[in-house]
Amino acid sequence: MTKVIGVRFRTAGKIYYFDPGKMNIRRGDHVIVETARGIEYGTVVGDPREVEDDKVIQPLKPVLRVATPRDDEQEAGNKLKEKEAFKICLDKIQKHGLEMKLIDAEYTFDNNKVLFYFTADGRIDFRELVKDLASVFKTRIELRQIGVRDETKILGGIGICGRELCCHRHLSEFVPVSIKMAKEQNLSLNPTKISGVCGRLMCCLKHEEETYEELNRRLPNVGDHVTTEDGLKGEVHSVNVLRQLVKVVVDVGDEKEIQEYRVEQLRFKRRHKHSKIDVQDEELKELEKLEREEGRSKLDDN
Repeated sequence: MTKVIGVRFRTAGKIYYFDPGKMNIRRGDHVIVETARGIEYGTVVGDPREVEDDKVIQPLKPVLRVATPRDDEQEAGNKLKEKEAFKICLDKIQKHGLEMKLIDAEYTFDNNKVLFYFTADGRIDFRELVKDLASVFKTRIELRQIGVRDETKILGGIGICGRELCCHRHLSEFVPVSIKMAKEQNLSLNPTKISGVCGRLMCCLKHEEETYEELNRRLPNVGDHVTTEDGLKGEVHSVNVLRQLVKVVVDVGDEKEIQEYRVEQLRFKRRHKHSKIDVQDEELKELEKLEREEGRSKLDDN
């Protein structure tokens, strides 16, 4: 077993593991560690714990030190410098007439490098821009092109639910999302209602996917023929997934009635395939476009 602590370098960022050694480190502490980008200032997201050796990428880098008041001051100073660097880079982009949207500027803790994050429709030749920026900042410059999901994760915002965006608040990594998840949850397939601020499928579709899959597995599909516990035969009119209730059109004498039953009161042949959902042609085109964009987004994230 190996003793580790998890460290984040930005809000809802990916968690990286380090060796705490004999230092007394607790959740919420700030630490100084060495990463591939250089010396970094991070926040501890959990108390030290033991994990299996095969789950740790060796060699595990040690924590250099718990952040001192001087380190905290330097980090705060870097945040102010990032705002100024952002303004300067924005002016330089306009000066060079480049078709790119600047998203964020970031200094490494030791000021060894300045990173600029941007989005663009295609490839951008920013070699002259890098030279210009290097002459101003007198340090290493890195321009990194990101996708629309990463842009939204960095900038943050409020979702249609009225809460802070999941990706900005707590999702450390993007999860694969598909139209099938919206169908599984019986949501509207209108692209404007299942797309997030970034224009891609909402990450929260993944949150309850497993629960809905399990609940749907117990239910018949709309249009299936079922037999009730009192011997009536009928056709499924609609289902309430969360309450596990089924409305059935049954023959009562010479008339048809819609009656509601608990799923345990019905006998039917279980099928894993769900019933087809009617989608208008225009809506279908939008959905296909959304799925194509989602596929490109996964490639960008990788």
